[in-house]
Amino acid sequence: PGAFTPTCSARHLPGYVEKADELKAKGVDEIACTAVNDPFVMGAWQGANGASSVTMLADGNGDFAEAVGLTMDGSAFGLGTRGQRYSMIVEDGVVKELNVEAPGDFSVSSAEHMLGQL
Repeated sequence: PGAFTPTCSARHLPGYVEKADELKAKGVDEIACTAVNDPFVMGAWQGANGASSVTMLADGNGDFAEAVGLTMDGSAFGLGTRGQRYSMIVEDGVVKELNVEAPGDFSVSSAEHMLGQL
């Protein structure tokens, strides 16, 4: 998954844009999105989705995804190594919740699911 991929563009990122105020009301300081894409693609994706409430973090070489053990092989789709679809609650640098999707799924990483965990 990544910028401009079908599920991430139609449901994942837009959910966080739509629920940004609710997340902040529950104490979330920052909503961040990482993807194994370059910063120019991430900026374009942010603009295309009106996602000014979301900090876009380019993981161009996949170093972050690899460091946290959340890479996937998207070579069959011409994507190379990508980050898995997930959501994470981090408090004071400590991961409190980690929700990793099964390949092709979209449920536990949604903004709605995260709201239920806060």
